Amino acid sequence: MNCSEMTRFKFEPLYCADKLRIVNPYGTIGIITLWSGIDYIERLLRNAGVNFDPDTSPIAVIGTLYGNGLRELLRNLLYNPQIDSLILFGRNRSGSAEDLIAFFENGIEPLLTPQAGAYSFQGAEPVIIKGRKRIIDGLVTPEMFHNRLRIFFAGEPQNREAIEKVRSFIEEYRSDGHPRTIERIVVPLPVFSVSHYPSNPRTHTIWADDPLTAWKDLIHCLFFFGNPVELRKGRRRELQNVKVVVEKPTPVPDSDLERYGFDPLYVRGYEREFLSGELPDDTSYAYGHRMRRYFGRDQIQDVITRLRDDPEDRRSYIVLWDPSRDLLAEESAPCLVSVFFRRYGGKLTLTATFRTHNALDAWLVNLHGLMALQRYVAEAVEMSPGAITIISHSISLDEGELDRASRIASEKEFRYRLDPMGYFRISLDGDAILVEYCHEDVVLKTYRSDKAARLQHEIARDGIVSEISHAIYLGRQLERAERCLREGREFVQD
Repeated sequence: MNCSEMTRFKFEPLYCADKLRIVNPYGTIGIITLWSGIDYIERLLRNAGVNFDPDTSPIAVIGTLYGNGLRELLRNLLYNPQIDSLILFGRNRSGSAEDLIAFFENGIEPLLTPQAGAYSFQGAEPVIIKGRKRIIDGLVTPEMFHNRLRIFFAGEPQNREAIEKVRSFIEEYRSDGHPRTIERIVVPLPVFSVSHYPSNPRTHTIWADDPLTAWKDLIHCLFFFGNPVELRKGRRRELQNVKVVVEKPTPVPDSDLERYGFDPLYVRGYEREFLSGELPDDTSYAYGHRMRRYFGRDQIQDVITRLRDDPEDRRSYIVLWDPSRDLLAEESAPCLVSVFFRRYGGKLTLTATFRTHNALDAWLVNLHGLMALQRYVAEAVEMSPGAITIISHSISLDEGELDRASRIASEKEFRYRLDPMGYFRISLDGDAILVEYCHEDVVLKTYRSDKAARLQHEIARDGIVSEISHAIYLGRQLERAERCLREGREFVQD
């Protein structure tokens, strides 16, 4: 009896059809490759003797699961109740395998944070998978799957035993031929209604002392100002040429990483990979490999040599982008394209350029890789690490993750910070307002007028205010000074 005679349902994906590979539409097994490419996993399994015949294979479909597609996966399973087994086999870089398993084993619970009620999904509150950090909508619950799915986590593809486990599972697999329910269940994806604020999408700059604050400010910026775009990967909120400056780049504590859904062990492993010249078999590129071996030179060591010879060197520039391949090849191409080192103020600064960036899941992890690289070079040239600047030509949020972005964005708080450009002393001098522009108690320039608007225009023309809160404060003080001047009252600057 072949699989087409064993089930009433033909596999029909409601979501992500263009990202799935259907093997036998009447099969009853789904293979999830996690972060590994579908082609790579299929090739490994074919070589191991797994049946991929479209008429007789028990495999219905193969697809990836990076983490962002969990909600789509669950809805596809509800719509295809004949799928009774899932094989997880691939690189588990973001913990998406554990998220899926925990959904069925542990269930979901309300998201008990102060921000939980600030947004909704078609009337459903956001929920969290018990024991995990993954936030999803509450429209799909484990109880909706009438019969328990069998989930088999085989392991990583580099492990020969894992390949054998998959082969044995499929060879010994038997379906009873009956779907878990007699009907398909359709659960629409929630519509998250939020509008972006208008801005020039190419002028955003973020400046913070520490990595976590910088990342949260970045998510806040994208959530409020990102422009909706339609990419091959789906709908995104995008900004261009965003610059983020981290003055004191130190690793984020493990407790904070876990709080925001990052696995500390994965982050530390990523730091090591970032400095390694090895290229994993299932990866089309790796940053460490591009920097250390791809072009036939160890560019990191070359930078160290240059800085040792001349600490003021301005050619300590690493390139990861290969135009001869990356402009034309269909395979994945590096997102990180260059790294520049420069001694400034006695410290070693680093500037990294990314052509494209996933703000939620990749940016903070990438920063940890860059911090590891900076520390490595700084120690080798006997300098202290300085600021890290990250320029992202295209940085975006997946619109399917706006609920998560909203929660992070809502945590941004006002913080007082001195304007690095200086400060202003305001007083009344006869029939005019006197404004002294100062830095470290040295008066750099004076402005004088009886009109606050005139002073505002002159200060704005000179571009000597860089902090929004400082500019608002200055405007408020100038308005008070003008009123006091007009009414003949004493003015004391707040």
